[in-house]
Amino acid sequence: MHSPALIIFDEPLSGLDITAAFIFRKLVAGLAERGKAIFYCSHVLEVVEKLCTHLLILRRGTIVAHGPTRSVVDSLHQPTLMDTFAQLVPEIDTTGIAADIVDVLCST
Repeated sequence: MHSPALIIFDEPLSGLDITAAFIFRKLVAGLAERGKAIFYCSHVLEVVEKLCTHLLILRRGTIVAHGPTRSVVDSLHQPTLMDTFAQLVPEIDTTGIAADIVDVLCST
């Protein structure tokens, strides 16, 4: 690859076992330590929050938040990136849908 300045990962943990995921996280940290810019695209917000120093959140192709990960979360007074995302991108009633599914699964 001849030492690219930018490395792009799109959903890189998809399908990996736990050991491979640990290796991948250490790989990303090592690349960052050596000054590589890493574009990491993922829907797994817990990993994004732990792994990424900066983020960009899109809603229907429009940027709704960007900056240092912790600053974005703190600016909206949320405990986690997932809560921040839910506040910024309220597409559907996830609580209601989950409750409906529970009702169906638990009905007698």
